[in-house]
Amino acid sequence: MLIYLSIIITAILVNNIVFAQFLGICPFIGVSKKLDSAVGMGLAVTFVMAIATLATWAVQWLLLEPFNLGYLQTIAFILIIAILVQMLEIVMKKISPSLYAALGVFLPLITTNCAVLGVAIIVAQKAMPLGQSIVYAVATALGFTLALVLMAGIREQLELVDVPRPMRGVPIALIVAGLLAMAFMGFSGISV
Repeated sequence: MLIYLSIIITAILVNNIVFAQFLGICPFIGVSKKLDSAVGMGLAVTFVMAIATLATWAVQWLLLEPFNLGYLQTIAFILIIAILVQMLEIVMKKISPSLYAALGVFLPLITTNCAVLGVAIIVAQKAMPLGQSIVYAVATALGFTLALVLMAGIREQLELVDVPRPMRGVPIALIVAGLLAMAFMGFSGISV
């Protein structure tokens, strides 16, 4: 039980996928303009990252490793994630139109989110058991969601202040992201 708690705290705070590993920066900057879109993207990434990690874990340990095809890992994982996102989009559209309406806009963005691929590769490199892999994927996605929500809240507040013209938009967002990354470095001393 302690190992799972350690994985959760580490993935969310200490090794945050955005602030410590610098993965998922494009959606972090692009989708964090409004709080509701940040929450939607975070939920969609959490759902897809958990399922993608399950699928890529199975492919890694049931197909690639036994047949000595490890050199195909990256391309296999990219294909699995792309196919999985497309299948999820089709299934959601048929089964739950309301969920599709809520997440449908974000699903195509997840296909190109390097954080999803990064987690799948990290899990394979660390040779985590299936349970730990799923916990790590969900915790990492929650850390991604935390980063998006924090950034969206700050960016909404920045709309209310007088930011110098050359600093508006992406420049101030990058400065804020750097400050948030430094703040998250304070969690690096935590050990569970």
